[in-house]
Amino acid sequence: MVTSVHGLKLSALLAICQTIDIALDLESALDGVLRIMSDRLSMQRATVTLYDPENGQLSISASYGLTKEEKLRGVYRLDEGVTGRIFRTGEAYFVPDINKEPLFLNKTGSRSIQRGMISFIGVPIILHGEPIGVLNVDRLFEDDIAFEEDVDFLKVVATLIGQFISLNNKVMEREAVLKRENTSLKYQIARKSNGPYIVGQSSPMVEVQRQLEKVAPTSATVLLLGESGVGKTLIARIIHELSERKGYPFIKVNCASIPETLLESELFGHEKGAFTGATNTRLGRFEEAHSGTIFLDEIGELPLGLQAKLLRVLQDKELERLGSNRTRTIDVRVLTATNRNLASLVELGQFRLDLYYRLNVFPIRVPALKERRDDITGLLNHFLQKMERDYGRKMHFTPSALDALIQYDWPGNVREMQNLIERVVIMADSERISLEFLKSHMALRESEIVPEAPVKTECRMQGETLKDVERKELVSALERSGWLQYRAAEMLGLSARQMGYRVHKYGLESMIAEGRARLRRQR
Repeated sequence: MVTSVHGLKLSALLAICQTIDIALDLESALDGVLRIMSDRLSMQRATVTLYDPENGQLSISASYGLTKEEKLRGVYRLDEGVTGRIFRTGEAYFVPDINKEPLFLNKTGSRSIQRGMISFIGVPIILHGEPIGVLNVDRLFEDDIAFEEDVDFLKVVATLIGQFISLNNKVMEREAVLKRENTSLKYQIARKSNGPYIVGQSSPMVEVQRQLEKVAPTSATVLLLGESGVGKTLIARIIHELSERKGYPFIKVNCASIPETLLESELFGHEKGAFTGATNTRLGRFEEAHSGTIFLDEIGELPLGLQAKLLRVLQDKELERLGSNRTRTIDVRVLTATNRNLASLVELGQFRLDLYYRLNVFPIRVPALKERRDDITGLLNHFLQKMERDYGRKMHFTPSALDALIQYDWPGNVREMQNLIERVVIMADSERISLEFLKSHMALRESEIVPEAPVKTECRMQGETLKDVERKELVSALERSGWLQYRAAEMLGLSARQMGYRVHKYGLESMIAEGRARLRRQR
C-alpha cells in the first residue's frame, strides 16, 4: 500500500509540474492542479484560498467540487475558522472529523454534516517565508495511511503553487510596465501625428496625463470631473485611442441634450412599433459601441429611471431594446463625465448611490483653465496654429493683449478660448491682435487690462511661434533700455511684476547679466 501511495504521489506531482509549466495564467494553473488531484487521488473537494491585501481577508481563488455559489461564500477573516488559523500560524492543520471540530465553519456549505465522518487537511502556501494563502482538501489517501503522508504531499503542492504565484506576479508586473510604456509611446506618436493629445505642461495637466496613461490600457470605468469646457471629451477620446479598443467605435452621448422621452431609445434602441413613430428597428448607442467605448457626457442629468437600466448594463453587460423581451449581451467600456457634484446629488436623492459607486471606479479631475495659467500661452499658440491651417492667416498677440489673456479667468475654459481665437482671427484686419481689439470681443475686467505696448512695425517672421515673437520683443526692449528691466517694462507697458515673470519664463536672467557686463566694459 505504501509503495502504491508513493507511486500515486509521484505521478500526481509530475502531472502537476507539467500543468503549471504550460499554464498561461494563475486561474488555469490552479484549476489544473486541483483537477489532477481529483483525477489521480480521488479527492472530492479542494480550495486554494489567497489573501487579498485590499480587504484584509482570505477568499477562495480556485476550487474543485464546489459550485459557483459555494465558492463565493468562501471568504474568511484572518481570525476565522481553520483557514484563518492555518494562515496566521503558517502551519498545517488536520481535522479527523469535521463534525467534531469547532473551528470548521463549513462556510461554503459544500460538506454536508449528515454524510458521516469527513477528514480535512489544510496547509499554508508560503512565499518568501510569509503565508500568502491556504490549500485545503478532504483526506487524500486511505485511513490506514498516516495523515502525515497527506500533509507532506500537500506541502510540496503548496510550494509549487507559491512558486507559480510568484512567477505570475512578476509576469503581471512586467506586463503592466510594458502596457504603460506602450501607452506612453502611443501618446507621443499621437502628439506628432495630429492625433488627440493634451496641450499643456502645467503640474495639474501632467498629473491628468499620468492618470489617463495608467487607466487607458485597463477596462476600468472612468469618471471625468470638471467645469464645462475644460476638455473632458478630449480626454475621453485620448483614453479610447490609447486602449485596446482603439480600432472599434467611440460613441459620444450628451445626456443633457436629448429629451428624457427619447433618451432611453437613444441609449438602448427600440423595436419597430415600440411606440408611436417607431417605424423601424433602431440600434441604441450602446449596441453601436459594441467592442468599443461609449462616452456619456453630463451623466448627472440622467433620469433616475434610466439610471437603473445603466446600472444593469454596467453590472451584467446586458440590455433590452424598447419593445423587446430579448436580452442582448454587449461588450462596451463606459466613460462618463459631469460638471456636477454627484455625491451631493446622491444625498438629494437625485442620483443612485449604487450607480455612483459603479461610475466612480477611477475618477479624474480635469482642472479649470484658471488653475493652470502656465498653459494659457501654449494653448493660445496651439489654437492660432490651428486657425492658421483652417483660415490661412498668421496672427499673434501683442504683449499687453497676451498678458490680459493670461490674467483672464476663462469661465468657459478651453472651449471659450478656442471660440474666441476663431472669432478674432475671422474679424481682425491685421495679423497683430491688440488689447483694444480684444476688449471689443470679450468681457475683460479692469484688473485684467494693462496699457497697450507701443506698436512695433516689425512683421512676424514666417515659422515664428507666439512665444518666439514675445521673447524677441522682450529682448529688443531690454537692449534699448540698457538691460534695465524696469525701463524695458515701461517701454512695453508692463508692470515690474509682469516683466519679472516674463524674464524668468524665457530664462533671460543670464542674457541680462551678460548685457550689463558688456556695457560696463565698453565704458
